[in-house]
Amino acid sequence: MADGTQGIPGGAAIHVPETDAARIDEIRAAQTKFFKSGATLTRSFREEQLRALLRACETFESKLAAALFEDLGKDADQSYITETGFVRSEVQLALKRLRGWMRPKTRLPGLLLAPAMSQRVPQPLGLTLIIAPWNYPVQLTLAPLVGAIAAGNVVVLKPSEVAPATSAVLAELIADTFPPEFVACVTGGIETSTELLKPRWDHLFFTGGPFVGKIVAHAAAEHLSRVTLELGGKSPAIVTATADLDVAARRIVFGKFTNAGQTCIAPDYVLVERSVHDEFLARVKTAITDFYGADPKEASDYGRIINERHFARICALIDDSKVAVGGETDLAKRYIAPTVMTEVTPDDAVMAEEIFGPLLPIIAVDNLDEAVGLVDRNPNPLALYLFTTSREEEQKVVGSISFGDGCINHTLMHVADHNVPFGGVGQSGTGSYHGDDSFFTFSHVKGVLRASNKLDLDLKYPPFAGKMGIIRRLLG
Repeated sequence: MADGTQGIPGGAAIHVPETDAARIDEIRAAQTKFFKSGATLTRSFREEQLRALLRACETFESKLAAALFEDLGKDADQSYITETGFVRSEVQLALKRLRGWMRPKTRLPGLLLAPAMSQRVPQPLGLTLIIAPWNYPVQLTLAPLVGAIAAGNVVVLKPSEVAPATSAVLAELIADTFPPEFVACVTGGIETSTELLKPRWDHLFFTGGPFVGKIVAHAAAEHLSRVTLELGGKSPAIVTATADLDVAARRIVFGKFTNAGQTCIAPDYVLVERSVHDEFLARVKTAITDFYGADPKEASDYGRIINERHFARICALIDDSKVAVGGETDLAKRYIAPTVMTEVTPDDAVMAEEIFGPLLPIIAVDNLDEAVGLVDRNPNPLALYLFTTSREEEQKVVGSISFGDGCINHTLMHVADHNVPFGGVGQSGTGSYHGDDSFFTFSHVKGVLRASNKLDLDLKYPPFAGKMGIIRRLLG
């Protein structure tokens, strides 16, 4: 919101103050000086800062949980599982692997260059800007920060003003943990974000929607800055006739209705083979009741919509004539029930955009080929979920559809695996992070060839007459 103020139903309005251009310039100047001092280059410094962040996650856990409940209706358990616990896991992994990440990787070059040794040397990029979204406001602010710190950068964080309670606590956490010349938290609304995008950054890291992603990409292009864009899209779940339907239903319900559907990698819609459609739907209904009880409004594990604007947007996508489960809404509590819609067509309003809410459209298809064709109507989903027991079906989907990342026979859980990158492709983003990839996203890996002075072969110098036979064999 432009003024940085967000009303919270049932609570007081919270003001997230704007940070003006002069203050941003001061922060950048101090961070530039600090980075050029070389203070961030040592492993001991980086480990010290990562441990400080880990302590901060523990110290501020209850404050963050309270803020997340105010903004998104998350209880303390959900706040830990999806937010602070995730960040702590990233920090612990970074502390475990940092020595190896920082160590130059040595290789022997080809014979034409011998005697020599080549190295891949990771180097911090410098001034980094991380712009975070509101749906997982702690995780998606602090998890990229882990990689930026581990790689030796200085950082400006911009949490989302749309989650004002959490933004305020994050600002307090950062100010309490780090000197601003190393890590600073800048709060405010659209005006602040606009000012932040004007100067040059060595790396911009943005999580959000494609519309703002294009603005960030344009700002990066103006200065030829590196950029990571974590965007979204309509992420499908495909259920074939070979799937374990009970597992598929439970895991799709889990993935869709976590955080009240406000998850960029939530299964946006389901394509299920017609022969198992009715059985799958029955098991989805059972899974919703198992997870959230007869009245999800009373379930502590079920969240709330972030604000009235998004509440109205999601409600407009509900076609009452197609609701098979749920459909109940309560504006005062920002509550939309876990809702399943059937007999949906690709031309319905709910299929025109990323839902980003607790609506699950189910479309029956005759076969896997039809499902693949429907997925291809929407470019490059951020995630894809396939439920099957057939390796042939798995290979067909993974090999033929361009998507960011995904799971076979699960949803969401690929983001918890530090051994695989997380990121989009094409319309769903560019670049990746998590685990090892976080460190290298915020690093420049430079190649260095160290040649020996003890032997200097004439082969590589002119004149080349009489040498080309050997050179051709060495170069291939």
